[in-house]
Amino acid sequence: MTEQPTIHGDVAAGFGPVADAFRRNFAQHGEIGAAVAVYAGDRPVVDLWAGYRDRRRTLPWERDTIVPVFSSTKGMAAFVVAAAVSKGLLDYEEPVATYWPEFAAQGKDAVTVRQLIDHQAGLSGLDTVVRLAQIADLDGLAPILAAQKPAWKPGTRHGYHAITLGLYQGELVRRVDPGHRTLGRIFAEDFAGPLGLDFFIGLPAAEPMERIATLAAARGLDLLRYERDIPLRIGAEIYTKRGYSHAALTNPRCGAPVRATRREFLEVELPGSNGVGNARALAKVYGAAAASTGALPVDDALLERLAAADTADDVPADDLVLKTKSRYHLGFRKSRGTFRFGSDKRAYGTTGLGGSFGFADPATGLGFGYSMNRLGMAVLDDVRSRNLREALLRCHI
Repeated sequence: MTEQPTIHGDVAAGFGPVADAFRRNFAQHGEIGAAVAVYAGDRPVVDLWAGYRDRRRTLPWERDTIVPVFSSTKGMAAFVVAAAVSKGLLDYEEPVATYWPEFAAQGKDAVTVRQLIDHQAGLSGLDTVVRLAQIADLDGLAPILAAQKPAWKPGTRHGYHAITLGLYQGELVRRVDPGHRTLGRIFAEDFAGPLGLDFFIGLPAAEPMERIATLAAARGLDLLRYERDIPLRIGAEIYTKRGYSHAALTNPRCGAPVRATRREFLEVELPGSNGVGNARALAKVYGAAAASTGALPVDDALLERLAAADTADDVPADDLVLKTKSRYHLGFRKSRGTFRFGSDKRAYGTTGLGGSFGFADPATGLGFGYSMNRLGMAVLDDVRSRNLREALLRCHI
């Protein structure tokens, strides 16, 4: 067992089990630095942080510490898409090519917005090698994205669009926004600003790097002590440089995840994978959505649609990229099968590489956020996040 750090923050009456689980994550599961937050609508009921923002444990994790949350960013991007649908700028069931005619190339003319954001378009990888500098050139990137041939027949299977999804969402939203704003700018102006969120999709030049926690990869004895769900099949594809996993996780060329705190990585907009923020921001957005507080630029009818129990089963549950069973609904993961979160099947959210997670629980009106800097190995269900979620279910709400 590891020495327990001081836990900072506040917990409302009835939510003590979350604080207990947070403390155990440090004692039993190798946590270095982390934060967890829960919002009941617009009211914070859990807001905790502890540990260190560096692997050497010399720099304390502060209240305003932020950290890369990888694919937990996808939930924030999905809300931006939902806002565009609320305004009548997009329709989930309309072909992407309606808004982006060049996208129709290579037989993609019938691919709908919903199929794209639910990872069914077969665009999880790119044939053209794309580097960070090219991602910043949106006008140059758009033809590369539009020309990509699907890896499978769209709408028949799904496979995690780990990096590419955010690029496609970004171009789609930029084309329909009246001001042609980027997705990151829309999030900053329509979500982060009004809600006071400490979360960025495209780190501003003025934002200091000192408060961003550095990341630590699981290695050596950490693998034996803390990891039980090592994705060997994914690793094998990456090692042999073949298969859906390799294509999805190695291009665009973004560098090793543990090096994600580089400014050159964080300053570009990767709406599916390079958001930097904290648990409080995630929980605040999802709390507003779960309780329909009116704080988000998404109408109540659409929030109800996001919360709808997923019973469509229009594609097999087997994820071709992540080699596990999963289900997506309008850009979010749904609680399903062995990966359950929230009170019932209406819950929705997104997980991030290493363990971060944010979700809305419409049944209780709660929003949950968790961020950390030790990168776990689990594909979906990191034990630290699971401990916190299960503790939340035991709370007296």
